[in-house]
Amino acid sequence: MTTAPANLLAVRRLLLDTIRGLDPAAVGIVGDPAHRGGYHTGSDRVIANDYSVVESPRDSAGLTLHASGLDVGTFSVRSGGATHNLQSFSTWCVAQCQANTADSRDLREIIYTPDGKVVRRWDRLGKRSSGDDSHLWHTHFSFFRDSTKAGRDQTPLFRRYLTSIGLLEDTDMTPEEHAWLESVHKNLTVLDGRNPVGQIYTRMAMGEDHTSPDFVVPHPTLKSLGTQLASVQTALTALANKDITDESAIVTGVLAGLTPERIAAAIPPTVARQVADELAKRLVA
Repeated sequence: MTTAPANLLAVRRLLLDTIRGLDPAAVGIVGDPAHRGGYHTGSDRVIANDYSVVESPRDSAGLTLHASGLDVGTFSVRSGGATHNLQSFSTWCVAQCQANTADSRDLREIIYTPDGKVVRRWDRLGKRSSGDDSHLWHTHFSFFRDSTKAGRDQTPLFRRYLTSIGLLEDTDMTPEEHAWLESVHKNLTVLDGRNPVGQIYTRMAMGEDHTSPDFVVPHPTLKSLGTQLASVQTALTALANKDITDESAIVTGVLAGLTPERIAAAIPPTVARQVADELAKRLVA
């Protein structure tokens, strides 16, 4: 029977955990038992010539028992001195798709309302431009089926939205940087042979709570570490550009190691008379 894939469940959990007041019943993946065809169904409930299967090779090749759609219902939340709701959320997501951002390329379509009055559809394949009136109070996201079959992480786009409105902390990390950090964590764990060491460095970098009772230093984040490194770089640059040679100190040091005999021997004969005259003048003065 049709099931909800783990990657879309992760998106659902992220939204419900972050947007206060969003009703769990309003964030759905699998269609009700009467639902036939479309991205809310899996291979057991698609219909003949189902548009969610036949219009793209990404869908036909990715068809499984997983549903590949997500509905998000109405909400309204204050953050960063502004009110954010389903309409502003939907138009932001559509803008990301239109810009073809890396984290939106698995989205096939978004059916939404920009103003609560008219229903519009952004379709990556350019097949349709509208939808039924139920989308006046919920937004529908269709994901290409090959992305749910592969289990690709779909949270980065939604995490970016939540960060942009101030509901999540900005870590200044791209999806690629998240993947890199995960790789570092895995490698540290393998090299050490024990989970704690790899986890310590990862938690410190992410600013998460540390499990050791002895760890009482404020937890740095990647952002704070980056700021500190930038400060160090600035200081090093300033030092590199500074003339740190103290010529007078060098001369004093050299002279301190010379005897009068050595000084006299080092003076060329042609200069000796001039030096003697100058010294005589200073002694008289």
